[in-house]
Amino acid sequence: MNVTINGAAHELPPGATVTQAVQRLTEIRSGVAVAVNDEVVSRGAWDSTPLAEADRVEVLTAVQGG
Repeated sequence: MNVTINGAAHELPPGATVTQAVQRLTEIRSGVAVAVNDEVVSRGAWDSTPLAEADRVEVLTAVQGG
């Protein structure tokens, strides 16, 4: 299935979860927030939240600096 992750098209297997989408971008889980179709998905729900064709996923990571 095709989903958009941070504005770029990605193909994921049917039934892919939020966790799999995050892993496309980073192995880091600390300091990462995810929204699917503009709805925030809590970290505890990543493994159990399936994605659907044409979903929009935004993966945000905290950046330290100043």
